[in-house]
Amino acid sequence: MNIGALLMSAYLARQPEMKHAGPAMLWAVGGFGVATIGFALSTNVWLSALCLFTLGALDAISVVIRSTMLLVQVPNRMRGRVSAFNDLFVGASNELGGFESGLMARWVGLIRSVAIGGVMTLLVVAGTAIWVPSLRNLKRMEGSEGTDLITDEAV
Repeated sequence: MNIGALLMSAYLARQPEMKHAGPAMLWAVGGFGVATIGFALSTNVWLSALCLFTLGALDAISVVIRSTMLLVQVPNRMRGRVSAFNDLFVGASNELGGFESGLMARWVGLIRSVAIGGVMTLLVVAGTAIWVPSLRNLKRMEGSEGTDLITDEAV
């Protein structure tokens, strides 16, 4: 997983501005869900390794887009507070997610637990795409004072 994230991060660092950031993030998170299901159901070590590599690469895309949105959407005077809250939320969600995964694995078994996590990821992406059209339509991110998130509606 780390190798995929490292390689994708290096690739993204050398790319020009992302033109369809919202759809790219939704596709990346959706692909993360599919790769999670693939990992859960795989009985082949090479397929499992490919799924983990893909998980890391797709997670890197999501992290880059979310981090960029945090920087360009939040006004400078609030950026520290919002970043601190975001870091707390991300850290806590990882810990709570680990706890939830352990409970789920205990209740339904490890393989089902991982597969259900992938399915839930796909459901969250679908819900987000439906109920948050501003993210679905997000084109490019620019601006230095929390302005100029460009969506289809704004163009």
